[in-house]
Amino acid sequence: MNLILLGPPGAGKGTQAKLIEDSRKIVQLSTGDMLRAAVAAGSDIGQKAKAVMERGELVSDGIVIDIISERIDEPDSQAGFILDGFPRTVAQAEALDTLLAEKGKVLDAVIEMRADDDKLVERITGRFTCGNCGEGYHDVYKRPAREGICDKCGATEFKRRADDNAETVRSRLEAYHAQTKPLITYYGDRGKLSSVDGLASIDDVEKQIEEVLNGIGSNE
Repeated sequence: MNLILLGPPGAGKGTQAKLIEDSRKIVQLSTGDMLRAAVAAGSDIGQKAKAVMERGELVSDGIVIDIISERIDEPDSQAGFILDGFPRTVAQAEALDTLLAEKGKVLDAVIEMRADDDKLVERITGRFTCGNCGEGYHDVYKRPAREGICDKCGATEFKRRADDNAETVRSRLEAYHAQTKPLITYYGDRGKLSSVDGLASIDDVEKQIEEVLNGIGSNE
């Protein structure tokens, strides 16, 4: 089963991708992770990516597609994969379709995790972590049981990401919507798109996604 997860920053794509990975025994593929792995491995395409990155330039769609091509040929991808962070444009989606067709593979579903921007701003700007063990907390939804003391390790130092501020988050959301709106149409027209409520609880989102995936299985 080959899937794409779409969703704005803070919608919980990473959390749900891990749950799908565990339940369906398919691998989560992040473009950032794949790029770093290819560079570290020193493959031909990895060396090309490294040269581009060292010049401070964006890696081209062609290089990213080549890296994805190599990655989905690996043994752990044969049962299926979840793409997270790709495609971001219609041109990338078309290139992915071509790649999969060449390999005799199909894209089974694109799952959009919808979420209200204002709620996402609240969710993201409220996040903080333990500076010692990395345990995650939130100003509203998950405060330490004892104020100022990590529940997990007892440390008293906490930190927040510098880019988890309202202005930056709204800018990231605007960019996401501008990029993703054409993809929603693209995959919707092809009957691949399903949407779930990304602001529901983790368990509820997981159930919604399972319903989508079970529907795919029943149609095969």
